[in-house]
Amino acid sequence: MSEADVIYKTDALIAEDIDAYLETHRNKTMLRFITCGSVDDGKSTLIGRLLYDSKMIFEDQLTALEADSKRVGTQGQEIDFALLVDGLAAEREQGITIDVAYRFFATEKRKFIVADTPGHEQYTRNMVTGASTADLAVILIDARKGVLTQTRRHSYLAHLIGIRHIVLAVNKMDLVDYDHAVFDGIVKDYTAFARSIGIETFVPIPISGFKGDNITTLSANTPWYQGPALMEHLETVEVDATIDQTKPFRLPVQWVNRPNLDFRGFSGQIATGSVKPGDAVRVLPSGKTSTVTRIVTLDGDLEEAVAGQSITLCFADEIDCSRGDVIAAADNPPQAADQFEATFVWMADEALIPGRAYWLKLGTQTVSATVQQPKYTVNVNTMEQLAAKTLDLNAIGVAELTTDRAVVFEPYAESRALGGFILIDKITNATVAAGMLNFSLRRAQNVHWQALDVTRKAHAALKHQTPAVLWFTGLSGSGKSTIANLVEKKLHASGKHTFLLDGDNVRHGLNKDLGFTEADRIENIRRVGEVAKLMTDAGLIVLTAFISPFRAEREMVRAMLPEGEFIEVFVDTPLEEAERRDVKGLYKKARSGQLKNFTGIDSPYEAPERPEIRIDTTRETPEDAAERIVERVIGSWSPVI
Repeated sequence: MSEADVIYKTDALIAEDIDAYLETHRNKTMLRFITCGSVDDGKSTLIGRLLYDSKMIFEDQLTALEADSKRVGTQGQEIDFALLVDGLAAEREQGITIDVAYRFFATEKRKFIVADTPGHEQYTRNMVTGASTADLAVILIDARKGVLTQTRRHSYLAHLIGIRHIVLAVNKMDLVDYDHAVFDGIVKDYTAFARSIGIETFVPIPISGFKGDNITTLSANTPWYQGPALMEHLETVEVDATIDQTKPFRLPVQWVNRPNLDFRGFSGQIATGSVKPGDAVRVLPSGKTSTVTRIVTLDGDLEEAVAGQSITLCFADEIDCSRGDVIAAADNPPQAADQFEATFVWMADEALIPGRAYWLKLGTQTVSATVQQPKYTVNVNTMEQLAAKTLDLNAIGVAELTTDRAVVFEPYAESRALGGFILIDKITNATVAAGMLNFSLRRAQNVHWQALDVTRKAHAALKHQTPAVLWFTGLSGSGKSTIANLVEKKLHASGKHTFLLDGDNVRHGLNKDLGFTEADRIENIRRVGEVAKLMTDAGLIVLTAFISPFRAEREMVRAMLPEGEFIEVFVDTPLEEAERRDVKGLYKKARSGQLKNFTGIDSPYEAPERPEIRIDTTRETPEDAAERIVERVIGSWSPVI
């Protein structure tokens, strides 16, 4: 029998006692792994071979595979195993992988979920998606080509994401006549690169995914190789779940389970460690402590639960605990901070905008976060640290990150669950980056809120008014400043305490260091928002007149304030009308190219979708508009001034 005819034997128990087989199958450990490497290194073919050899293909699938192999396959009249996982029409037509394909299979010893990730550089973000939950990475190298750029990129990403187990599968050995020297040369080259990025150990295996050499059993074609076959190694490698069980106890709370008045529990999946009834626990970030009384599951109470299990905990004390909190060992809790250094893998076509607010999702915690200009990006070919102002698609970089409130975390090197996060665009809800927290910044630990006895409520009561921010937004020349000035005069005449922050005036002092690039515009609005918030803390009614072209930044300011205190006033003037007025001559300069990044000409304006007040200046005079706004603020017409 040839190596190609060797089929991996699955458990015979399935034919004898299905219930016993299912029980045995349920208790098998699970290994999640990815295959990655450069284009055409044979990743999909390898997975197809594993599925075929583990008898995870039904007869009708095999018949369809044989037919597809003849129609669109790349192996002549022989079976093209890659077609088992290249499911998209574009993948089959081009003979490449685009999407991440997940496949399940099992052997006598273990269950597996394998992710076939694309090799093309433009799909690196897909590779990161597949690697984010993997315990092991199979890095494939075409024996004819050796170590390539994408091999280095995927190896670096796998190490960066924290995959501890690396298999270097030198594929297509049949095409180099199973030459030992070729294999040794590739292993030597890869060893030098791996050490430079911190990969200390890996398992090199010479294989042929197409022919089946060293996949399930050792091949007679490589008598010089004495290591394990690929399947043997996959079955015996230690999975990270067992390692996580030895770490301190951590459970991110997903849900407060309150089915009736007599039961209250906190549900989630244990990230690390173990827990028993009677254990002392601490809830972060509040720091409240209690004792575990019960560990509840659908199948009944447990005497102990370990990492990877989904459970509900009951406490001896009534303490505040909600979704996003982390339950931890009382004597060894994680940290909480709001400023970090983090490593990012940028996954969006639109580049990072420093200073813009994104949603950050870390475990069950969701907060607003801003990213500063990157410290550097990494060239994965040379490991150089390069200066950069932003992060583009597929870029890997390090930057400082600030959240709007403290999050419970651990460095990613210690915990994937409490150190890995994603960034989400607030407008499109698209995931724009995956990230890893390196450490909290020292200033985050040394700067604390000072408790004040005179509260914002007391300031407002002294002035007999409700604080608010009237945020005037619109194109240059729309009439924002004119209307805002009239509104302030009317409010002042009514005895209200106000302050007007005008876009031009602020740029003479507070924001004189900022230009008009997208990043500078965002920082301009952030600073103004912070100042407006401090003024409302003092009980003032604050008026701001800024173009503020981006919805995300206007929503960022809204989020700074208590609900109902941010009133967006959209001064809706068509571009043609604003340009006709052109009191300052700015549109003329922008049209001639003398003024760059001018809103409405070569920089976008994102109109409010649901403003509290909309002013159409082509139908309403500034005086009438001001009266309507004042009525909204104080509930009555203002005195004639």
